[in-house]
Amino acid sequence: MGLGTAMDWREGLDAGDLSSEALVRAAFDRIRALDGNLHALLALDEPRSLALARAADARLGAGDRTPVLGLPIVLKDNLHWSGLPMTCGSRVLDGYVAPYDATVVRRLLEAGAVPIAKANLDEFAMGSSGEYSAFGPTRNPWDPSRVPGGSSSGSVVSVAAGYAPLALGSDTGGSVRLPASFCNVTALRPTYGVLSRYGLTAMASSLDQVGPIAATAEDLALAFQVMAGIDPQDSTSVDLPGAERLAPLQAADLKGLRIGLPKEYFAEGLEPAVQAALNEALQEFERLGARLVEVSLPHTRCAIDTYYLLCTSEVSSNLSRFDGVRFGLRVRPAEGGLPEMIAETRDQGLGSEVKRRILLGTFCLSKGYYDAFYLKALKARTLITGDFRTAFAEADILASPVSPGTAFPFGAKTEDPLAMYLADAFTVPASLAGLPCLSMPAGFTGGLPVGIQLIGPALSDVRLLETAHAFQSATRHHLETPTLSA
Repeated sequence: MGLGTAMDWREGLDAGDLSSEALVRAAFDRIRALDGNLHALLALDEPRSLALARAADARLGAGDRTPVLGLPIVLKDNLHWSGLPMTCGSRVLDGYVAPYDATVVRRLLEAGAVPIAKANLDEFAMGSSGEYSAFGPTRNPWDPSRVPGGSSSGSVVSVAAGYAPLALGSDTGGSVRLPASFCNVTALRPTYGVLSRYGLTAMASSLDQVGPIAATAEDLALAFQVMAGIDPQDSTSVDLPGAERLAPLQAADLKGLRIGLPKEYFAEGLEPAVQAALNEALQEFERLGARLVEVSLPHTRCAIDTYYLLCTSEVSSNLSRFDGVRFGLRVRPAEGGLPEMIAETRDQGLGSEVKRRILLGTFCLSKGYYDAFYLKALKARTLITGDFRTAFAEADILASPVSPGTAFPFGAKTEDPLAMYLADAFTVPASLAGLPCLSMPAGFTGGLPVGIQLIGPALSDVRLLETAHAFQSATRHHLETPTLSA
């Protein structure tokens, strides 16, 4: 069965030309053919997925037409799906089986979506390349010698490789947007709180958000409408204004739209070929009637430092639960008691990047350094958020690069953590401000995808998707797929 967008499959299912069971069987055939090379997935339960597909077909036969009914979807392996293992890409959760469904997963299941697999990721979602999974890296389908981006590497590759038309990842500092740019798909980081975090394993609680992934903005809207809204299990959840406009999504009229270009994002360090692809995309926006205006986000220079101080501090707190006592791996030392068991479990169960962030965060929160680092970072976050507020007085949305370059070769940055962290330079500011932002294909250079990022004011998620849909209705970059062989 050929590749198609979620909307293609939605139309076929509703017309009776396709069945969910046939789509799911084809998905597993494709996984068996390709995933030995790409390594995008960690856990599957084919009989269970086929049973869900047959149930979806029964609902379709009875006239049900919910947006995601019968569509296959892949879940990042830090989201709980009851009955399947959940590893977060880490050995420390060896043997852990999810006892419940995350809220976003439950809402998708109730709407008739068919989860088919749990996706590989950088360990505990800490990484920008997809190289830090304890179970081995995911590979970029456009060039398997290059990284797919992270941390939602497996989720993005699952869509790019055609396993499923929809996937869920999580985005803390750019973890769906960066791999989307590297793999030529579309991904959304919603306004903080629009998607419930209940059942998403916490990395940095004030930054984490579930992020849907698909080929197009129109496809994203199908799943987003089903998942969005207040959840009593998540006190930070909020309602999404305009959610009724998501399915079917209409293209926005871009005439007169003011698109702000942050001058700090189009400066030294941006690869010329990426700049050229972005210029072409921005010219297309102008042809559609938008107006480009320069804006400034002066505290962008502080964003990486601010993000990693706050993120690692929250990591230090959230990962303290992985101690070998309550769930997952337990290493029994030859000598000693509880402290030695905890130390050995963490030493053997956690990878180097996770340990690095725990240590840095613990240092930032320690006596004598809390004021100097953590509190100062909170103040810087307020300044960064204020920059966006000022910029949105001059522009309706902002456009920027997603990454300074295209997908880089494996091993190119693993020996230099700072260089790896700088890959997030254009994605972390919006995360710190809690704003909705979207990565979508903008073109290619040297056979590798280039993404463009759109950023909107808080709770402008629907308008952002409508704007992206207008651009994608006039271009074809997002319809290009990699050539793959078993």
